[in-house]
Amino acid sequence: MNLLVLHGPNLNMLGKREPQVYGTRTLDDINGSLQKLADELGCDLSFYQSNIEGELVTAIQGAVSGCDGILINPAAYTHTSIAIRDALSAVGLPCVEVHLSNIHRREPFRHTSMIAPVAIGQICGFGSDSYLLGLRALFNHIKNSD
Repeated sequence: MNLLVLHGPNLNMLGKREPQVYGTRTLDDINGSLQKLADELGCDLSFYQSNIEGELVTAIQGAVSGCDGILINPAAYTHTSIAIRDALSAVGLPCVEVHLSNIHRREPFRHTSMIAPVAIGQICGFGSDSYLLGLRALFNHIKNSD
């Protein structure tokens, strides 16, 4: 099983950016934890981070030829990007949306996700564990769909 892990804007700043909200773990730390779990599960991961909406859309479109699912933290694009939502819908791959913070306990503009309606689920509020929970959920969903 091949899965794409997509990280949206500003996630390259993890560990430095608002640690009281996003924690002190870096993106490399999170990717390392995901890779360790993927090894245990027996799946392959590809990682991609961009601050540019169009690059994330291109990565989603490219996933259709070789990936079985997408684990995505669209970050701020969660609340604004119809383009990312449409790309996820167009490729038809199962995806799980993850967030480090609980977006529903934050500012009102963060309460709406453009991605959630096309995702199989959303996990938020558990810090870097949100990614691990999301990976397990995506893996199990795909495995049980076969």
